[in-house]
Amino acid sequence: MFENLSDRLERSFKILKGEGKITEINVAETLKDVRRALLDADVNYKVAKTFTDTVKKKALGQNVLTAVKPGQMMVKIVHDELASLMGGEAAELHLEQKPAIILMSGLQGSGKTTFSGKLANMLKTKQHRNPLLVACDVYRPAAIDQLKVVGSQIDVPVYTEPENKNVNEIALHAIQEAKAKGYDTVIIDTAGRLAVDEQMMDEIASLKETVKPDETLFVVDSMTGQDAVNTAKEFNDRLDFDGVVLTKLDGDTRGGAALSIRTVVTKPIKFIGTGEKMEAIDVFHPDRMADRILGMGDVVSLVERAQEQFDEEEARKLQKKIQKNKFDFNDFLNQIEQIKKMGNLKELASMIPGVGKAIKDIDIDDNAFNGIEAIIRSMTPQERTHPEVLNVSRRQRIAKGSGTSIQEVNRLIKQFDQTRKMMKMVTGSQMKSMMANMARMKGAMNQ
Repeated sequence: MFENLSDRLERSFKILKGEGKITEINVAETLKDVRRALLDADVNYKVAKTFTDTVKKKALGQNVLTAVKPGQMMVKIVHDELASLMGGEAAELHLEQKPAIILMSGLQGSGKTTFSGKLANMLKTKQHRNPLLVACDVYRPAAIDQLKVVGSQIDVPVYTEPENKNVNEIALHAIQEAKAKGYDTVIIDTAGRLAVDEQMMDEIASLKETVKPDETLFVVDSMTGQDAVNTAKEFNDRLDFDGVVLTKLDGDTRGGAALSIRTVVTKPIKFIGTGEKMEAIDVFHPDRMADRILGMGDVVSLVERAQEQFDEEEARKLQKKIQKNKFDFNDFLNQIEQIKKMGNLKELASMIPGVGKAIKDIDIDDNAFNGIEAIIRSMTPQERTHPEVLNVSRRQRIAKGSGTSIQEVNRLIKQFDQTRKMMKMVTGSQMKSMMANMARMKGAMNQ
């Protein structure tokens, strides 16, 4: 995500490295390079020029403290302006009706159907809402079936009327269904359409007028760059949507859409899609995205994801098992499952400051844990709970059953023993202190 832009900006800031103070000459040289980096990232020209002009004005107006190097000061100014450019702060959904109605819009292939499922899953798991998906794409072959598959993956019902081609009727019937069966959120998936197709644009404008949604979201593929911004403007002129969803931000995107769209359409980016899994959806935080663009990581988002999997009661039970040296392969497997639920492994690693750049050329497969899981699942219940019984013959049987080598089995058991010893060392007051810190962190996040 934004790797090319991050590298270019880092090179731009090196112009100021070693400089004693900020001057008009070195600022102009730095920002000339920054502007080129933004344009190469497919940022709108006017947006890029206004951005660098603002940064220049603020940089030359700064009384730089002797403790702050010019390069550091420039990074801080650029960071703040990047965050401001993308909206300043996260924009929430405003779901007030009963049921609340969310209308999805966008081009064909932008990922509306998949995102509808991701949003339903997020509202269900994180906000404990009871969503209903509605299939209003009556044109694309298999569109209804696709939404049904998505709904089954997240255990959310899908309202369909396969023979009906009137999207207004389908949506109204779905809302009646939601009221009758107690669904508090209705997410309407619509057909992809071009802004130049008057008939299709009239249809979604009519649908919006009919259902009067709490939120109309425009879903756009971020990999289309500046085209995404232009399309968003055309849709906004007709629909006056409430927010933007950027999908496929995990791809080889240059970032221009994320940096330009807020300025051009004056509507906030509300969500981003960061992968294919139903959990791969994030609320868009401009300040955190600025951190990522400038290679600072995103520790806050990493902690939030960890806390979604953090169960205080389970942690207490685990603490007791560690203290009694009873931590076993079942617990080990459970920890792996929790890590996997947090998302794409490379993305998680890139949230740690300094790590993103180090691993950018390294392929971290999401299946990295498969071999370990296969080995553990090939153990008998007794072997999982009593690793000490794992003699040579048992290890050979496990290797054969898991499709791995005896060396891989030995390596895992050795790593497990080292992990257990290390955990045993972190007990008593240390563990209590860690749990207290986690609790405080959780409270701070909630605030």
